[in-house]
Amino acid sequence: MPERFVSSLNEVASLRDRLEAEEKKLVLTNGAFDVLHVGHLRYLREAAALGDLLFVAINGDKSVRELKGPGRPVNSVEDRAEMLCALEFVDGVVVFEERRASRVIEAIRPHVYSKGGDYTADSLIDEEKVVLDRLGIEIKILSLVAGKSTSETLKCLSKREDSTKKVAIFGSGKGSNAAAIMEAASEGKLGGEVALVMSDVPNAGILSEADRYGVPRIFIDPGTTRVGHLTDASLKEIQDRLQAASIDLIVLAGFMRIFREPLLGAFGGRILNIHPSLLPKYSGLRAIERAIDAGDRASGYTIHLVDGGVDSGAILRQEEVPIHSGDSPEQLQQRIHTAEHVAYPEVIAEQLAKLA
Repeated sequence: MPERFVSSLNEVASLRDRLEAEEKKLVLTNGAFDVLHVGHLRYLREAAALGDLLFVAINGDKSVRELKGPGRPVNSVEDRAEMLCALEFVDGVVVFEERRASRVIEAIRPHVYSKGGDYTADSLIDEEKVVLDRLGIEIKILSLVAGKSTSETLKCLSKREDSTKKVAIFGSGKGSNAAAIMEAASEGKLGGEVALVMSDVPNAGILSEADRYGVPRIFIDPGTTRVGHLTDASLKEIQDRLQAASIDLIVLAGFMRIFREPLLGAFGGRILNIHPSLLPKYSGLRAIERAIDAGDRASGYTIHLVDGGVDSGAILRQEEVPIHSGDSPEQLQQRIHTAEHVAYPEVIAEQLAKLA
């Protein structure tokens, strides 16, 4: 990489100390910046106005692939560094290979740390926020340039090149429903392609199923050990990944975390879930065990849209599955899965067909 375009962390840290002695401020921001657009330019110009020098920390190519998926970066780290350094309001660039910028923040200790308006103070990456708070660094969230984002740019390019509808599957377990959906897609029965598989469990079987079908897969750190929850930062990362992949429909298949705003609003009416009961009966956890314990003669599945409640969205399809005398939860679950594996791809195809 040409040295004239990239500074070392030690160089920037020394410069920061000199600026402080002169009662001046160094501003730091970070990101991939692999598709430079006018939204970036306006944001960086605003960031530069917060201090006397602006440095931009950019993810290395491997780091971008881990964060954004195998199709990224669009431009190499060398090209990205050169383009950023050519901007009159950017004073320098540093490159880091980790997923997070924590080490860069720790080393440079900027006076001001800025992020674009698609973030909030709560949705900053937890690991980075801890370092910023510990060092007492001023955090500035800048203006959001509506409609001018990397995701929107890539989405426009994708639509021009390929009109295929794209599905993302989320799961926390073995991934049998995900496998049925990916099989239907491989046979041309889905009306679209499975473009992404995501899980909150790093060794979940669903990720192995994605590998088997050659589908890009991503582990998303939920950011918390609280059952069913995702932090604001995790939701932000999920939304960024989905938009970067131009996802049209989200399919939950045994995903044990609850989606909430702003993700629900961004994909309103385009998030499906499947639940192993005849809703509204036995919503939530342990639905199969509860049906057996209650002595019910039948259980089944429900495919529904996701809203702000727990298994409370509009029902798209239900099917009854009999409960046999002496059934164990595992036996009943297997029969429900057999029915689900047929129905879920069909409902997904119906929903994709409705999308403009």
